[in-house]
Amino acid sequence: MNELEKLRDEIDSIDKKLVELFESRMSTVEKIADVKLQNKIGILNSSREENVINKGISLLGNKEYSKELEEFLKNLMELSKNVQQRRIRGIGKEGIRIGFQGVKGSFGHQAATEYFGEEADAFEYMEFEDVFCGLSGGEIQYGVIPIENSSTGSINSVYDLIGKYGFHIVGEICLRIKQNLMGIKGAKIEDVKEVYSHSQGFQQSSTFLKRYPGWKLIPYHNTAYSAKFVSQSGDISKAAIAGENAAKIYGLEMLESGINDNEFNYTRFVVIGREMTVDSSSDKISTMFSIKHRAGELYRALESFHSKDVNMLKIESRPIKNRPWEYMFYVDFEGNVEDEKVKEAMDVIRKSSNHFRLLGNYKSHVALR
Repeated sequence: MNELEKLRDEIDSIDKKLVELFESRMSTVEKIADVKLQNKIGILNSSREENVINKGISLLGNKEYSKELEEFLKNLMELSKNVQQRRIRGIGKEGIRIGFQGVKGSFGHQAATEYFGEEADAFEYMEFEDVFCGLSGGEIQYGVIPIENSSTGSINSVYDLIGKYGFHIVGEICLRIKQNLMGIKGAKIEDVKEVYSHSQGFQQSSTFLKRYPGWKLIPYHNTAYSAKFVSQSGDISKAAIAGENAAKIYGLEMLESGINDNEFNYTRFVVIGREMTVDSSSDKISTMFSIKHRAGELYRALESFHSKDVNMLKIESRPIKNRPWEYMFYVDFEGNVEDEKVKEAMDVIRKSSNHFRLLGNYKSHVALR
C-alpha cells in the first residue's frame, strides 16, 4: 500500500467517526427542537451561533484553519436549523404558530397574544431578524413586529427587514406603552446604579432619566429581557425599564411607575405573513417603491393621492443598500385594493417607480386611550 492509499484510509476512518458524530448531533438537535417547541422558543439564536463559532476556533490547535472551521460550523448549524424546522413543522400543526422578539412579559408578547389570542403558540426570538428567519423557515406562520412608536418614531431596522424579505403585512395592532422602573424585592430607588432596557425604553423615558445622571444606562435586547436579567441578578443596584407584565412574571417591584415622557405613548406592531390576505374589511394599504431619477417623479407619485382623493397616512424613506443617494419609500394609505381610486393611484406610482411592491392590505387598528 502506497503513501496516498494509507492517507486515504486514514481519511475514511476519520469520516466514519464524523458520520457517527453527525448522526449523534442531529439526534440531539431534534431533542432540542422538542424542548424549544414545548417552551415556545424560536429556532434561530444569532448570539448562540456566534458563541459556537468563537468557542470552536478557540479550541483549534492550528489557527490557520480558523476560516475553514468557521465555514464548517456555519454549514453545520444551518443543517441543524433545517432539521429543527422540519421537526417543528411536523409536530406543531395543531395551532397557529406566531413569533415575536423578546420573552414573555414583553410588549411584543402582549401584542402577539392580544392579536391572535392566548391559545396561539407564541415563540420567542432574540432579534427582529430572527422572527423573519423563523417565518422564512416555516417554524412559524406569522410574526408580530414593532414598526413605529408615537414618541420616538419609526424603527428603521424593521423597515429594512421588510424590504429585505418578501413577506406581506397582514394586520396591525397598536398598544399603549407604559414604561416603569423596577427592581428586585427590597430594592429602593436610591440603591440603583445601573439601569437595563431596550434603547426604545431609554428614549421614551429620557426626561425621567435626566433626574438621575449618575445612573449607568445599559442597552439590552428587549425590555422584558432586561427585567428577567435584573430578577436573576438578585442585585439591588440593578434596575430595569419595562412593562407591568414583565414585573409580574419576573417577580420585580415597581420603583417608579409611568416614567415615559409621553402619557399617550403607543407602539404600532405589524403582523407579517407569507401570503397576502384581503377582504372587504381591509381599509389600510402598505406599499414600498423606489422612484426613477427624473425631475418631478416623486411629486407625481405622491400627488396621485391628492388627485384620486386617497388619504396618505405615513411616508418613510430608507437608503437603498449599495446605491448611494437612492431611497426606498414606504407609504401607508387608506383604502382597499378593490377601490377604483386606489387602483388608479397605485397605477400612477407604479409608472413612476423603478421598483414597486404591495406589502399588504389589512384592517387598521386604533388603540383605545
